[in-house]
Amino acid sequence: MQRFASRAPFAASYAIVLLIMALATGPIGGPERALRLLLGTGYESVVENGHWWSVLTSVFVVDNGAELLLAVPAALFVLGFAERLLGTRRTVFAFFATAIVGTGLGILAQIAGVASGELWSRGVSELSALDPFTPIFGTIMAASFYAGPLWRRRIRVLTVAAALVLLLYSGQPSDVYRLIATFVGLGVGSLFRPHRIDLTWRRSSDHEARTLLAVIVGMVAIGPVVTIFSGARFGALSPLGLLLTQDVPAATNVIDRCMIGNITRQCVRELMLARVDGVGPVLVSALPLLALLVAAFGLARGRRFAAWFVIGVSSAMAALGAWYYILLPASGQPYVWHWPNTRYWEIAVALLISVLVPLLLAVVIALNLRRFPVKSSPGRLRRFFLVTVGSFLSLSVVYVGVGWLLRDRFRPTVDLVALLADVPERFIPVAFLRLERLTFLPTDMITTALYRWVGPIFWIVLIVNALLYMRSNVTRVDGADQDSRLRALLARGGGGSLAFMSTWAGNSLWFNATRSTVIAYQVVNGAAITLSEPIGPKDEVEAAVAEFAVMCDDHGWIPVFYSLHERWKPFFVGMGWQTMSVGEETMLRPRTWSTTGKKWQDIRSSISRAGREGVRAEWTTYRALSVAHSSQISEISEQWVQDKRLPELGFTLGGLDELRDPAVRLMLAIDSSDRVVAVTSWMPSCRDGVIIGWTLDFMRRTPDNMNGVMEFLIAETAAMLQQQPDIEFLSLSAAPLAQTQGDDASSSLAARILDFLGRTLEPVYGFRSLLAFKRKFQPEFIPLFMAYPDPVVLPTIGLALARAYVPTLSVRESLAFVRSLGPDTPSRSASTRPRSVLPR
Repeated sequence: MQRFASRAPFAASYAIVLLIMALATGPIGGPERALRLLLGTGYESVVENGHWWSVLTSVFVVDNGAELLLAVPAALFVLGFAERLLGTRRTVFAFFATAIVGTGLGILAQIAGVASGELWSRGVSELSALDPFTPIFGTIMAASFYAGPLWRRRIRVLTVAAALVLLLYSGQPSDVYRLIATFVGLGVGSLFRPHRIDLTWRRSSDHEARTLLAVIVGMVAIGPVVTIFSGARFGALSPLGLLLTQDVPAATNVIDRCMIGNITRQCVRELMLARVDGVGPVLVSALPLLALLVAAFGLARGRRFAAWFVIGVSSAMAALGAWYYILLPASGQPYVWHWPNTRYWEIAVALLISVLVPLLLAVVIALNLRRFPVKSSPGRLRRFFLVTVGSFLSLSVVYVGVGWLLRDRFRPTVDLVALLADVPERFIPVAFLRLERLTFLPTDMITTALYRWVGPIFWIVLIVNALLYMRSNVTRVDGADQDSRLRALLARGGGGSLAFMSTWAGNSLWFNATRSTVIAYQVVNGAAITLSEPIGPKDEVEAAVAEFAVMCDDHGWIPVFYSLHERWKPFFVGMGWQTMSVGEETMLRPRTWSTTGKKWQDIRSSISRAGREGVRAEWTTYRALSVAHSSQISEISEQWVQDKRLPELGFTLGGLDELRDPAVRLMLAIDSSDRVVAVTSWMPSCRDGVIIGWTLDFMRRTPDNMNGVMEFLIAETAAMLQQQPDIEFLSLSAAPLAQTQGDDASSSLAARILDFLGRTLEPVYGFRSLLAFKRKFQPEFIPLFMAYPDPVVLPTIGLALARAYVPTLSVRESLAFVRSLGPDTPSRSASTRPRSVLPR
């Protein structure tokens, strides 16, 4: 604690002050009313009572014990993190500036609202805010200007999202002050660290985007919990909390008073609350939110199903909100509450927000669908839908059938038509039904259980079914785990130095009839493109290729074998297929590794420079990393992605997710302050269960470290593997769409396709520059080629390759790409200077 206090003295002092003030004013229930009016801030306190100092005193007192349990850790960790980024003086300034300006602007907005008769401002004018989170939110936003690209985005996205969720689900004055302080913090940070305003969107890696989207979905899911524990509920999305915390009147009394004559506002509220009486209706309201939490878990793991699940649940909630909040009240049907005065446009806005928030969530996930590549087998998907639809239909039949048999036990007596019409409402969260006509209610234990529990049972089945689906392996064959079978085949050998790419998420796996050979492929634009050679026994793989081609033909796909080594060319030529060069793999031999001679001067200089600057190499796995080192690797990757004008590439290029495989090894460059400054990842190649080689995949570095750090890492890897007699090769992999020598058919359409693709991506991704970098190691150049059945389909294959490497290629860009394949396509000017993927 003493060490923490020395590194973040203001944060530690603030946490202590919060504790002392809580003990003095009431650690459980918070300050008494008189003290709350004196220290708390708000419209009444500042405007009517003249307590101008309350904008400051309010941030040193907590509202209750629950808030204290959250505020002290937030002060220590969030404010402490901000202080380590900003320094103590800047932190103190940002703390008080965001507290005063954020709260002050919020009160000014309330003054304007009260003067104009705005509904929310008048409703909260007497509330006093005690909120330490307002300056904490503002200060961490100011500190984001001093964070790296990874944490800068995380801080801003998550802080704004949290502030918005609190405002929408709670809606108290403190929530408004907090949101304003959040944006004031951005202004303060820009004053501390002025920079050129860049309004362009900064790309993030797929992994980081999935993480942020999962957290946002989780926040939306737990938003109603904020409503439940909120002292007052003025947020646009707060009806669930209102339903779950009100006293529930007796159903029979409600029926007697409200089912005859005109419906009053009190009757509508009591009818609404009668629906929520008991555990079952509460679960129907809460379980959809739990379903979103489950989906957030799947989103973080890259599950495509989880993305569709969020889209489905959110779209359904938006549709229900539009139907029950807007369309039905507008239709003027009987027994529906109409607001007494149409001038309160705020009510219409609140209802509209309740529809737009889940709809916006669904749209955002849909726009990022490509970031979730992990799919399960179609068989498991069919089982999920069968179980879901089957449970819904079965429970509906039980509800209608048993309800009709016990129709006399409902009040009034129910008929078959009424039961059928009521079926959907048994599965809908009660919050959507607060304006809906109530036609009957159960009156005894059996009918009450039937009325209240068919919905919760369905949602429980749906959530458990979704969990099992998302926890399942990516793909399966006849119940046998494909991933396990694939790794067993990789351990035996075969597939070449690039075979480990077949384990990456997003690939489809095809096994031959004996399951002794596997081919990994991706279907893009109607072409089934393999990532490597077939994996299996030498005497079976050729027959497997023919079987795979037949399977592709049955599905209407074009089979394309990509990244093949030279030994495969006679086989495909014998089949009558076309072949063309697509790149060159660079190979080192650790047994003969040496850095002597003039050609190795750059490598020797890099090794010497690392020694002088205290940079060391460390061979490890991702799971063995400390939290600090794994975070630093993520930040290095995020910085690299943001520097590109195009998104992160895929297909044969791994990203941050592929580092997490336990079989993959990392070689890190760590400086004297124990900070990771560069990272490379290496994929294994095996024969008979023994690793015989490693292939380079992921390669990133910080932009401001020593020159030659990548050369140092590769040299250290080769030197280390030289001591292992089983290692036969060290592959530096292939630079996609780049080669040292021209193709024999350089004027063919095929050559123009890949040449155009390579030249188009070169200025951003630097494939040719990457190949030039690898030449420093004096490697063997091993040609890689592509085999395809018919030259007529080359435009389709070219577009498929473009989409495989750049999945976000737009329709307009795709059309421009195809048009450019004509014979008169101009070459890029010789003066164009590509930017390397390895900034020196």
